[in-house]
Amino acid sequence: MEGAGYRVVFEKGGVYLHTSAKKHQDPDSLIAGVIRVVEKDSDVLLHWAPVEEAGDSTQILFSKKDTSGGDSCTSEEEPTFDPGYEPDWAVISTVRPRHRHSEPTRGAEPSSPRGSWAFSVSLGELKSIRRSKPGLSWAYLVLVTQAGGSLPALHFHRGGTRALLRVLSRYLLLASSPQDSRLYLVFPHDSSALSSSFHHLQLFDQDSSNVVSRFLQDPYSTTFSSFSRVTSFFRGALQPHQEGASPDLPPAPDDEPEPGFEVISCVELGPRPAVERAPPVTEEEWARRVGPEGRLQQVPELKARIFSGGLSPSLRREAWKFLLGYLSWEGSAEEHKAHVRKKTDEYFRMKLQWKSVSPEQERRNSLLHGYRSLIERDVSRTDRTNKFYEGPENPGLGLLNDILLTYCMYHFDLGYVQGMSDLLSPILYVTQNEVDAFWCFCGFMELVHGNFEESQETMKRQLGQLLLLLRVLDPPLCDFLDSQDSGSLCFCFRWLLIWFKREFPFPDVLRLWEVLWTGLPGPNLHLLVACAILDMERDTLMLSGFGSNEILKHINELTMKLSVEDVLTRAEALYRQLTACRELPHNVQEILGLAPPAEPQSPSPPVSPLPLLPTRAPPAPPPPADTVPQPDSSLEILPEEEEEEEEEEEECTDS
Repeated sequence: MEGAGYRVVFEKGGVYLHTSAKKHQDPDSLIAGVIRVVEKDSDVLLHWAPVEEAGDSTQILFSKKDTSGGDSCTSEEEPTFDPGYEPDWAVISTVRPRHRHSEPTRGAEPSSPRGSWAFSVSLGELKSIRRSKPGLSWAYLVLVTQAGGSLPALHFHRGGTRALLRVLSRYLLLASSPQDSRLYLVFPHDSSALSSSFHHLQLFDQDSSNVVSRFLQDPYSTTFSSFSRVTSFFRGALQPHQEGASPDLPPAPDDEPEPGFEVISCVELGPRPAVERAPPVTEEEWARRVGPEGRLQQVPELKARIFSGGLSPSLRREAWKFLLGYLSWEGSAEEHKAHVRKKTDEYFRMKLQWKSVSPEQERRNSLLHGYRSLIERDVSRTDRTNKFYEGPENPGLGLLNDILLTYCMYHFDLGYVQGMSDLLSPILYVTQNEVDAFWCFCGFMELVHGNFEESQETMKRQLGQLLLLLRVLDPPLCDFLDSQDSGSLCFCFRWLLIWFKREFPFPDVLRLWEVLWTGLPGPNLHLLVACAILDMERDTLMLSGFGSNEILKHINELTMKLSVEDVLTRAEALYRQLTACRELPHNVQEILGLAPPAEPQSPSPPVSPLPLLPTRAPPAPPPPADTVPQPDSSLEILPEEEEEEEEEEEECTDS
């Protein structure tokens, strides 16, 4: 698709202008057009023209009504997609017919009233790009120029905004604000301030199909490496440039910053305090805290003791019921007995639901059959080296199977997901009672069920929070991981998913979990446990010359070689070091539970990284008050991935 002095590098039909300010558009106010990115001489232009001005109308996709008056679509037309999702993969792989092109020119006299809406803008004139919010029928983009004006909003009735943004990222640096996931700030690639960093900052490959290939092979690495490199760029690009600073560059930290950015690289942490662990809580110490009517007394102090020393093994069977919310810390002995009787009846009623399903019924219930098959396979491989589960026909395996199937009846929406057996196994080992194990497992799942949701939004958020903590604690380590394509921290995924279950010996896992269940010293201690492990291994990683594969191999080989007491000691020291810093960024304070979530800002400045992973995550229900909180949902690291339209009234005010 080349002409004299110009080359069309991107083209997308079905891009409409909505010329009415009404919420519900009249079909006559919709102007169908084509958006193109054109290389012309030494410039790159973004060009939109209505159908009759854009060339052959067979390339246009209509979602509502053919308002163009052009030719009807031929058999060579692109396939039609459901506008409810963004068909990027299909856009990338579709073989398009050749079309005739007339060279786009600026200031050309329109040949029709609709032609007056055509525009062309140099990419170098763009200041920002704003995306629509999710939850609407289709996506739109609003382009804002350096002069402060906004071009007509482009409504993509058949998808394609991500494909366009990927192409623009070849010529521009699109950077984001953690405060606003819908706005992109635009910087030229050839800026002198960025040139030294840009060769390390390939956000997207030149070949769009390669992006999709990498996403399918490793969605977490593909998505998070893009985010981490944007963060790395800003840490370098926002350093002071007082002498000879170009007016086109982002402001230095001493200047007025773009609203929404929080540069965390300059935080000065004080010395790391020394921390000592205490001995475990004994049965005698626990008994001294049991008051009249069997009520526990001085509960905050008791939780603090569990945090600092854990529990003696003989005490776990009773204490875990409190830590996991099965029994109330304030209840009396009689209230606990009544509660256990009630929950026992409830458990066996749910168990009877799947027990009473006949083989004939199950053959017609693919969901239950699938859960049963997956549970049987996972249970047969869970902790088989532990004496409680070893050997054929082990009764412990039967209890694991029954509890997990009953949980499917308890939580229909979630059902069973691989990895849950890892979380149940230690609980059943400690309680050695089917009903107690089930309700304690339910309490644990209240904390981590978001880890197992299909959208993986909770896991993405936690990895992003972990990255923020590590950037404050150890910027050189983050720089090293970025340089080795490991800045996504995707090698920590399994750690967070099942709370380090496979990283420590079985007895150490019991100690680690009971400490984490106290919710002390604040939410998200498990993220500081991950930071502690990386801190312990930083010299090995940085001085060995490891590449990304070697880093992943080394992390995997840490399994069963870590001391839980050493890791917990370091994690607590990191927490104290962070909380002693008076200039700790607000988003880090949120992660540590030191500050409430920031209120969303109404005017929306800066920008958000290009998304690769479409997700729709339902909000997680709040955990019980006596258990460890979920990772802070207020910190949105990645932008909303759904590209859909917003009400037209907002388009005029969002620039």
